[in-house]
Amino acid sequence: MSEAGVRIVEGASPNEVRDPATRREIKRAAVWLGMASAIALIVLLVQPLLIIFAGLVFAAMLDGGVRLLGRVLPIGRAWRLLIVCLLTVIFLIGTFVLTGVQVAEQVNQLRATLEAQAVLLSSWLTSHGLMPGASDISGIARQAMSSVGRLTSWVGTAVGALTTIFMILVIGLFIAMDPRVYERGLQWMIPEEKREEFAIVTERMGYTLRRLLFGRIIGMVAEGLLTWIALMIGGVPMAMILGILTGILAFIPNIGAFISGALMIAVGFSAGADTGIWAIGTYVIVQTFDGYVLIPMVAKRTVDMPPALTLGAQILASALFGILGLALADPMTAMIKAAMERRSETVEDEREQEALA
Repeated sequence: MSEAGVRIVEGASPNEVRDPATRREIKRAAVWLGMASAIALIVLLVQPLLIIFAGLVFAAMLDGGVRLLGRVLPIGRAWRLLIVCLLTVIFLIGTFVLTGVQVAEQVNQLRATLEAQAVLLSSWLTSHGLMPGASDISGIARQAMSSVGRLTSWVGTAVGALTTIFMILVIGLFIAMDPRVYERGLQWMIPEEKREEFAIVTERMGYTLRRLLFGRIIGMVAEGLLTWIALMIGGVPMAMILGILTGILAFIPNIGAFISGALMIAVGFSAGADTGIWAIGTYVIVQTFDGYVLIPMVAKRTVDMPPALTLGAQILASALFGILGLALADPMTAMIKAAMERRSETVEDEREQEALA
């Protein structure tokens, strides 16, 4: 109710748009501007986002252990998470205490062996005209190292790498403590009519991620143990550290197997032709067992990812995001695959409903 004597100006103000067509165009422009701003923000914050995603992956690993433990121990989630964390810490500390000295010695020996083998290989290639001279090699090496330095400049130093790992562990632990809180928070940011579908998609993605990581852990343990035992039987030097590296690199399919194979073959030939041939045989047998026996068995109960799809995702992720992107390419692809499969199911259901109508 207006007071007496107050004058009200009639007509539209300069900042008021009453034309419906103009309003529609402004809304469209605002949507496109918002999308462009979001893309630019993602590009600027890609490394922190990768660290957060790595924390989610670690949380999924902890959550999988908590769910698995819940099948045999009917206790609270917090206690099961504490048991999983304690068992993980005890395993890591026990492994390093029992084998720490031997592993440290083998790491230094491995580095010296690889450097010597690289010099021998480059000399052989140079003598046969298959590689540039020493001066050109040093130039190429400097250029490659500068490229790697630019690619991983966000890590910077060993302190930065340790800080990144620490943040990943902390984020994963906090999320694993009470994942429902973060799930509700995400759903609140989604329009109410879309929340049910969003909840289904996130549940599918989480389930797929847990199964994928479970299969990866089984593969890592199996490859590491088989490589260690086989190399030790064949008398290949540094069998323990090669087995550990093979198990760790097995987390990255395709590329990890190639790197671990090159390492064990180089070390094998450093001790002689016989051990080199044994190392080649070990690599072929372990990878054959992993590719034709272990992976198919695990894939039936976890996630079946086509090798070409995984390798293509790794190439793109490593080119765009660096080393961390390479390590997280497989979980990213699995979650995107789960979301697209759910979308395909939704489209098929809509088509069936339209056909019935």
